[in-house]
Amino acid sequence: MEMAELLVFGEREDAEEVAETLGEWFPEVGVPRVVRETLAGEDDAEDAQWVVVVEGLDGAALGKVDELVERYDGWREAG
Repeated sequence: MEMAELLVFGEREDAEEVAETLGEWFPEVGVPRVVRETLAGEDDAEDAQWVVVVEGLDGAALGKVDELVERYDGWREAG
């Protein structure tokens, strides 16, 4: 079973741009989906995070992904 990687961003536009870029860089995984995640205990919907869910990347690809995510002030978590 492949592990999903969650790429977390504060802005929807950033998450959408990263998802599109990953779809171009890694066509074998397709364009990852972007979902909105409201953090537990958050009352204000404005504080929701935007998450890009990507599966099927190997260790070499993850280094490249991390560089991209950092450019958009995001971070990666294992899903």
